[in-house]
Amino acid sequence: QVQLVESGGGSVQAGGSLTLSCAASGYGYGNICRGWFRQAPGKEREGVAVMSAGGTYTYYADSVKGRFTISRDNAKNTVTLRMDSLQAEDTAMYYCASTRQGVDGNTCNPLLVKYSYWGQGTQVTVSS
Repeated sequence: QVQLVESGGGSVQAGGSLTLSCAASGYGYGNICRGWFRQAPGKEREGVAVMSAGGTYTYYADSVKGRFTISRDNAKNTVTLRMDSLQAEDTAMYYCASTRQGVDGNTCNPLLVKYSYWGQGTQVTVSS
């Protein structure tokens, strides 16, 4: 059974930084897409950043490009989201998610595939 556990959320002032981490267990074999989604009150959940198993494919939402950085350590089964220059608009519940990767990294695109496994979420609040 796949389990994802997030940590690192909190409150920060606009312009500040936070780092989210997600520890995973239970994958077994195979390549895994991993990433972060978020959902703000009254809005649909959106993909923020994802990375393929080998790191050759990354996706960032336009709103976070240049400010957020995703990384992963496959040996430790962790994925991290570094968030800089945070804005009030980044306030949301952030979810770690993963899914089985297809033939190549492009199959991790959150706009094209449905992610299968989800963490409980961690709240990020940015005050202006």
